Amino acid sequence: VSGAGTGLAGSLIANHAEFVSPEVLHWVQSGEIMIMVILGGIGSLFGPILGAAAFIMMEELLVGITEHWMIILGPLLIAAVLFARGGLFPLLAGRGNENA
Repeated sequence: VSGAGTGLAGSLIANHAEFVSPEVLHWVQSGEIMIMVILGGIGSLFGPILGAAAFIMMEELLVGITEHWMIILGPLLIAAVLFARGGLFPLLAGRGNENA
């Protein structure tokens, strides 16, 4: 299922952009995707979607505030990992952190 979703996403970005540059294949891109998945929560379907939305919203908000947005985003992501160990989805779904 993961491979099918990834293949679909790759074909959609190529169709949308009408060009695929090597920047899309840079390791930072896959790192951002991993951060989105971990931020949202790994054990559910909607966790990574929530993580992607939260990551992009935080990034866009901070870009509008300061040029050095990564200095603020880093500690926010570390705090999310430390205080919401299962991700944001279990925290918002009310399951909390049973394994702590």
